[in-house]
Amino acid sequence: MSKHQFQTEIGQLLQLMTHSLYSNKEIFLRELVSNASDALDKFNYLRLTDERFKDEDWSGKINIKLDKEDGSLTVSDNGIGMNEEDLMENLGTIAKSGTKAFMEQLTGDAKKDSNLIGQFGVGFYSVFMVADHVDVITKKAGEDQAYKFSTDGQGEYEIKPVVKESHGTVIYIKLKEDEKEFLDPWRVKEIVRKYSNHIAYPIMLHYEDVEFEGEEEERKEKKVQKSEQINEATALWTLPKSELKKEDYVEFYKTIAHDSEEPLTYIHNKVEGATEYTTLFYIPRTAPMDMYRADYQPGVKLYVKRVFITDDEKELLPVYLRFVRGIIDSEDLPLNVSREILQENRILANIRQHSVKKILEAIKKLEGEDRDRFTEQYNKVMKEGIYMDHLNKETLLEIVRYKSSLEEGMISLDDYISRADSEKKEIYYIVGEDEKILRNSPLLEAYKKAGIEVLIMDDKEIDTIVAPTIGEYKGWQFKDITTIEAPESKSEEEREEIAKAFEPLTKKLKEALGEEVKEVKVSTRLTESPSCVLKDASDPMAGMAEIFAQMGQEVPEIPLILEINPEHEVIKKLEKVEDEKLFGDMAHILLDGAKLAEGMEPKDKVSFAHRVADIAAKVL
Repeated sequence: MSKHQFQTEIGQLLQLMTHSLYSNKEIFLRELVSNASDALDKFNYLRLTDERFKDEDWSGKINIKLDKEDGSLTVSDNGIGMNEEDLMENLGTIAKSGTKAFMEQLTGDAKKDSNLIGQFGVGFYSVFMVADHVDVITKKAGEDQAYKFSTDGQGEYEIKPVVKESHGTVIYIKLKEDEKEFLDPWRVKEIVRKYSNHIAYPIMLHYEDVEFEGEEEERKEKKVQKSEQINEATALWTLPKSELKKEDYVEFYKTIAHDSEEPLTYIHNKVEGATEYTTLFYIPRTAPMDMYRADYQPGVKLYVKRVFITDDEKELLPVYLRFVRGIIDSEDLPLNVSREILQENRILANIRQHSVKKILEAIKKLEGEDRDRFTEQYNKVMKEGIYMDHLNKETLLEIVRYKSSLEEGMISLDDYISRADSEKKEIYYIVGEDEKILRNSPLLEAYKKAGIEVLIMDDKEIDTIVAPTIGEYKGWQFKDITTIEAPESKSEEEREEIAKAFEPLTKKLKEALGEEVKEVKVSTRLTESPSCVLKDASDPMAGMAEIFAQMGQEVPEIPLILEINPEHEVIKKLEKVEDEKLFGDMAHILLDGAKLAEGMEPKDKVSFAHRVADIAAKVL
């Protein structure tokens, strides 16, 4: 026998469960039944592919036993089972990245934290909302030794070897005194039919009931043991759509996704012909908590002829659709298909390509609040698809939304095109990480004055990489306003005259700033600000700088171009400054101020502060 401390995060989670204010406690049964179904799926696959188990007379089943006298509820299965290592990894520590992400969301506020339970199924641990004590007796298929895992959820657990005849798992739950409603057969039937009706294995309920015998005058109570199947046990995705209601789809989703919310939409599709398969996909209302983790848990299960194959294969859908939950069931793949074969299989590649198109079509059809919710939860991850999925690039560009310089909220590229100059066919954008800074950027001034809309791309880490690769959309060219000439309000002759008139000043500024800038020139894009900075589009390192930053590498310093506004009072007065120190200070203030306006850091913050203070003192 060995005693262990729960991993710190698990202890936290158990505390939350034990003292939870969460009202929907019945989900503990959904979670345990779902886990049992997964264990049955995994053994069924072994039975069909592993010689050791091919002769076993096996029929998958989940049993729920109610014992009112003992105050206990037991859920058991004859699935794959666990060994000691599995128990410690799956119950003693947080093994799944989604659970890690769940723990990272916890605030310490019991009320707020309890609401998170509804957004993320926490599997086995949800049992502590109703349990005083839990024993897990389990034996792994193909192994001789069985184990018992015991805990009261207070910080420790115990594992010891026990005797168990067959493989599978038994979860014995000693219910809290005020949770005895879960010993009522009708209550349990209601929960199972609500959440687990379409689990593909029979769920048997065993309980004690009272019958009467004898004539009416001398009737006597007689206690009898009853057993009945309480679910339909049909794989929902195999049923015709005409036989299914929205509620059926929603409850099946809640079971496979461990989610308490309804999905945004679902896509059920059956294909017959040269390749036969059925798919059922869901888009969660709330993005999975591990969506931006490298070790995210994929949400699609692969079946072959209703036999579960894997739920851990990231190749079933493109990475940018990692939030999708659902089922792929193929009639044509071999049962013993390996991971290597999956990654190169032509049949699966065909299923994947067709599935992506169906999912994207369903997303395009979302409207109103559902459309807004999708944008809020998944817009950023869909942008990854633009970069990765060239086959569906046009559709993805129809789906993504961007902020606009002309209005609040999000707009589509089609919205932009509908009100832009149809002769120029150009889509202007600016990239950064702070929406407020971007909206107030001096670089936008000329566009605002000309009434030209600019897309505000403030998902910097993804937009920096994706936006330059878009190229064009429906014949409209994407233009980064930091690398192109601004819209002109003056003729070429007028611009040349101004540039010539200010040539002594721009030359003097370049001398004062030295290598800090590549060039100083007169701007026609500024209407309010005295100066602005731009990237040099011709510099081969300019486009790579952000990519280096994303990779955590040292970013090469790219000299900027400083543009000055000849109409601004500061620039007009600067022409007349003869004091070299004052001129040098102002040159650096113009550069550093322009950097700050674009969300960049001055090269030397202390010197910048001193220069501002010195000039302020002179003015005062």
